[in-house]
Amino acid sequence: MEHLEHKQKVTIMVAIMAAMLFAALNQTIIGTALPIIVADIGGMSYFNWVFTIYMLASSITAILVGKLSDTYGRKPFILTGIAVFIIASLLCGLSINIFQLIIFRAIQGLGGGMIISTSFTAIGDLFPPRERGRWQGMMGSIFGLASVFGPTLGGYIVDTWEWNWVFWVFLPFGVVAYVMIWKMFPTVSQNEKKAVDFLGATLLTATIVPLLLAFSWAGQNYAWNSYVIIGLFSWSTLTLILFIITERKAENPVIPLHLFKNSIFSISNMTGLLMGMGMFGAIMYMPFFIQGVLGISATSTGFIMMSMMLSMVLTSTIGGQLITKTGRYKIFAILGLLIMAGGMFSMSFMTIETTVAGVVRILILVGLGLGLTFPVLTLTVQNAVDHQYLGVSTSASQFFRQVGGTMGVSIMGSIMNMIMGREMADMNSSSTAELRDPQVLMDPDQISTLKETTSSLSSSQFDEVITSMREVLSHALNGSFLFGTFILLGAWVLILFLKEIPLRLTNQSTESNKEEKLSS
Repeated sequence: MEHLEHKQKVTIMVAIMAAMLFAALNQTIIGTALPIIVADIGGMSYFNWVFTIYMLASSITAILVGKLSDTYGRKPFILTGIAVFIIASLLCGLSINIFQLIIFRAIQGLGGGMIISTSFTAIGDLFPPRERGRWQGMMGSIFGLASVFGPTLGGYIVDTWEWNWVFWVFLPFGVVAYVMIWKMFPTVSQNEKKAVDFLGATLLTATIVPLLLAFSWAGQNYAWNSYVIIGLFSWSTLTLILFIITERKAENPVIPLHLFKNSIFSISNMTGLLMGMGMFGAIMYMPFFIQGVLGISATSTGFIMMSMMLSMVLTSTIGGQLITKTGRYKIFAILGLLIMAGGMFSMSFMTIETTVAGVVRILILVGLGLGLTFPVLTLTVQNAVDHQYLGVSTSASQFFRQVGGTMGVSIMGSIMNMIMGREMADMNSSSTAELRDPQVLMDPDQISTLKETTSSLSSSQFDEVITSMREVLSHALNGSFLFGTFILLGAWVLILFLKEIPLRLTNQSTESNKEEKLSS
């Protein structure tokens, strides 16, 4: 596919980016809309599953489809992914209860995993490693733009129209992307069809699901040392051992284990896992500081968070262009991770005295570093393996980043809750405070109501208690961000050991030439 005319490549990439934007926006738009949706269809105690089930389904599909697309080509899977996503989005909007919504979100996740996995891999089919930098950067920008406009648009839709349109508004984009890819994307066939490793796929699924559930629930729904969490980790460990044994004997393994003998593949994926821990931690917990500590509304918080995403879009695009122009990539990851760590370290010093301008400066710093690093790690993996392993290596890169994000959010949340619980206990035992739940800080209306109804405290005493609670939340978040700093520094140290090899000028190799042919 790299020998197609440049105009045709660009057209295909426009279609792929449209599909990516379609999937990414549907993933981010639901955040601000979910409270309204739950208020209408009910199921408050299950609403977390709307996010969790999507993450599980997309993670599993992405890693499995990566290998299958190496055998059967990308086109069938990206078309199937778009079709499944369109149908699931339509059904999500027709949900009449929370259980239907969860089921349809699971189906949506299956389609989303296919789209994301094959989209990043398709860049590798269309362009040799030396030219991929700019396109990887642009794909990273798609995620940034979706993170910027998705939540804001979701809030606007539920305030203006019915919530169903959150799932329906982008359906035309999906249809257009499907038609463009169907017509423009060439079919790449393989001369040799190998048996599908169903046992390996089953064991991998049995490893991933309990692992992600454990990190999603630990410290939130269950204690880290509870039987549920220990059981999930134990089951995941057992199935992982069985998976490794199976893959060593499989004719066509889901994840060829010899790839991990490649130091570039291993270091890049471990760095991606650590970067995901820090990145998702910043995205998830910075709004807690802006709303809970500074007392800023949820709508304004969304606009403040835009500063991080817009700076990410900027450096992701520029960094990708520079990689293509210079052929160098390691320096961008080194600088990016160092800048991210510096931004996260600055977060650990924020207090109730921190200004909005100060928060914006820190978020811009994190975004600049994230944008520089984002295009590199997938590119290094793709450049280090033979083209026949392009799909599985790309999906592995996405998977490790996703798992890192799940781990980071869980661990940082546990640190926050531990510090907050200890300091709140000290404050409540030594003061007359009637307020015991720091989550009240997220709702200004609830604070006003409590101020009017709490008769045992004067207005000045109530304000003192609220200020103390803000300080407690600030200290708790400082601890979480400090943990994130060490994680990102660990990623920075790891990337120093990455061997930088020249970016290939072609996708072709002796082996891949024998296995692939362009049919039309």
